[in-house]
Amino acid sequence: MSFNLANRSLAERAMIEDEKARLYELWQANLGKAKADAARLIGEKAKRKGRWAEWVRGELDGMSPPEYANMVRAEVNKLMAAAR
Repeated sequence: MSFNLANRSLAERAMIEDEKARLYELWQANLGKAKADAARLIGEKAKRKGRWAEWVRGELDGMSPPEYANMVRAEVNKLMAAAR
């Protein structure tokens, strides 16, 4: 399967570009909030101890839209990596 946009129809390319623009706007508008949510989740680690990872998964599953949950997940992973 080729991902070369030149092999796609004009309509397909336009849809792909529209989706990229939508995701970029979502990222720009929500990055600060995602970082704050990630910090909140990390802040619960000491309190929740061994159940923390399970709790975080539940919190992330409850976030909407899924793209935002992925942003928060990425920020949690960055904070965890920086803490090591």
